[in-house]
Amino acid sequence: MRKKENLFLKENKLDFRFTDSQEIFRQTIRRFLIKEAPAEKIREWEEKEIFPYDLFEKMADLGWFGIIFPEAYGGSGGSLLDLMILMEELARQEFELASAMGLTIIGGLNILRKGNETQKSFYLPRVIKGRTKFSISITEPGAGSDAASLTTTAVRDGNDYLLQGQKTFATGAHLRNNIVHLAARTDPAVPKHKGITVFLVDPNLPGVTLKRIRTLGRKIQGTNEIFLDRAKVPEDCVLGQVNEGWSVLLVSLEVERAIGAISYTGAAQSAVDEALRYAKEREQFGQSIGNFQAIAHMLVDMQTEVEAARLLSLLATWRVQEGLPSLKEVSMAKLFSSETYVKVANCGMQIMGGYGYTMEYDMQRHFRLARFSTIGAGTSQIQRNLIARTMGLRVR
Repeated sequence: MRKKENLFLKENKLDFRFTDSQEIFRQTIRRFLIKEAPAEKIREWEEKEIFPYDLFEKMADLGWFGIIFPEAYGGSGGSLLDLMILMEELARQEFELASAMGLTIIGGLNILRKGNETQKSFYLPRVIKGRTKFSISITEPGAGSDAASLTTTAVRDGNDYLLQGQKTFATGAHLRNNIVHLAARTDPAVPKHKGITVFLVDPNLPGVTLKRIRTLGRKIQGTNEIFLDRAKVPEDCVLGQVNEGWSVLLVSLEVERAIGAISYTGAAQSAVDEALRYAKEREQFGQSIGNFQAIAHMLVDMQTEVEAARLLSLLATWRVQEGLPSLKEVSMAKLFSSETYVKVANCGMQIMGGYGYTMEYDMQRHFRLARFSTIGAGTSQIQRNLIARTMGLRVR
């Protein structure tokens, strides 16, 4: 297993540089994506709502899905920082590539940390080889930010459970070879954070119906409603302990938010890069518009905020990697990076003017993608509440 590296301290000196091997890894990812996922392909995938299965198979062949998993299951035993490098580069090319890989890796980590040995031995090698994808389904029409108020039920029926209810915003649940980490209530007589169980649900089971939701953005991966009508799930599909599903949902939450933060940072950097290229090439009044102070200062502010988001994300990554309390840092990173993505995409549209509003340029896609970043995986308001509580404030 690769030795865990301290991100900021090398030879007793504060050092923000990546190691040579990490920098090589970053450049390898970038070259691969430029070749295999160029802008014109991404635009086609998004416009036609196509998921690039072949691309993900190639990434699995390169070992990228196994980067953070133990060698015992076929992984490479890398560090969380290695994973963050991968996530940022994927998102810099296209946010949904990072999102799709991140969801599967988070699902795998949940199994690694809460699953039994049978589940680990079956699922983890399949995740690492790209044969299984994961999605997570918690949200319901009446339970969003207050996720513990979910009402989908799971009733014991011999050696099985019968699932009844409706889920919404289950990202990627319709994709090939996908398994859903689905939360349902198994004991309605206890407080809402108790009595929840997580099941590994095959969407192809009888009694499970998916309905694709039409959305403003994130069309490559897509999202779904899930309807459960006495869907029979075997008891060996329970992840963790019955009635202790809330702890299963929380076990990888800090890693999930760290992944989200660095992914939003990578996507935001892409938006800045596009706006900068346009500002250098577009001429008005006899010179490039980037030479006008109003545009130049806007670009400077955009890049400054992206760099700040990156540092917050890396700080959060380091604390999670070191096993330190990280709720405040990951929440700050998620909050700031998502709001930064919204800001730079909006500014990028302003810099590019009418061209940014056309479908021929990618800024409109950033504008649509970014708008969901402050909503998904915990809204900005929820992140602020969490941070406030770490500061000793009793907000509701």
